[in-house]
Amino acid sequence: MVIRGQGTRARLAFAGAARAFLFLIALGALIFASGACAATGKLPPDRPGKIPIEYLPPKEAKFEDLYKLLKERQVLEDVRMVLSAFKLPRDITLRLKGCDGRRNAWYDDEDYSITVCYEYLQDVVDHAPKDVSPEGVTRRDAIIGPTAEVFLHEGAHMLFHQYHMPLLGPEEDSADAVAAYTMMQFGPRFARSAISGVAYMYARKAKDQAKTFEKEDLAEEHPLTGARFYTLLCFAYGGQPKNFQFVVDRGYLPEWRAKNCDGDYERIQYAVQTLFRPHMDPAKAKQVRAYFEKKAAAQEVQPAAPKK
Repeated sequence: MVIRGQGTRARLAFAGAARAFLFLIALGALIFASGACAATGKLPPDRPGKIPIEYLPPKEAKFEDLYKLLKERQVLEDVRMVLSAFKLPRDITLRLKGCDGRRNAWYDDEDYSITVCYEYLQDVVDHAPKDVSPEGVTRRDAIIGPTAEVFLHEGAHMLFHQYHMPLLGPEEDSADAVAAYTMMQFGPRFARSAISGVAYMYARKAKDQAKTFEKEDLAEEHPLTGARFYTLLCFAYGGQPKNFQFVVDRGYLPEWRAKNCDGDYERIQYAVQTLFRPHMDPAKAKQVRAYFEKKAAAQEVQPAAPKK
């Protein structure tokens, strides 16, 4: 794929980030399965939902290369593999499509589908730094974080709806928390890369939002992007204070907020594990883990592409 104005470098960055984030979300789903053998699921075992996938060809030629690469990398197939660890009560469609210029993603509770727009992913690539940002965020971070987050966020909406999960507070906040929690589970390197990438996106969008802010923006379902930025950093610092000490030292997260972030993380951790475990299939979760571990090992031994 050649992103317009970016060339082969962008293609390699996006492809590498795609492989990394798929392995991340695969393991992320399995975090919820820890201890699942001891839990009692409420859904009948003979009603597993199927997960059809749709790569809809884009109407605009500028997304054609992105469409082909996502299909070639089997992005939706791997997301489907992750979700197969859940005992879904009905079919859930995964869809990539052009959205007539809208940079968006959503879960539809009427046709039971998760849709991510090519415009959204293209925007992520287009706004990633060419190398490293002044804050130290790499191009790979800026791609892997938002790409992983959007599938995890919309997947959380779907699971909330399918299992009628009780939520205290706005659903968008809860979906943000599930996505952030999942990205925190794979050691400091994965967590710092993914969280930094999402924070980079939030900071950029918060600046844009501030330029056109109106009072009615406070009525939006999603919190203001600036608030999401601080909540994400607080959550990360609360869960891994040593790994994310730099966000306090550099002034990205105020010290007065950082003091209580450990409690925020612990509450979300308890909620996620309590709500999701009963709906996991332990045997299937093991199969999913084995699939992605084998896939990751195969990618590690692949020879490097010849230099041109």
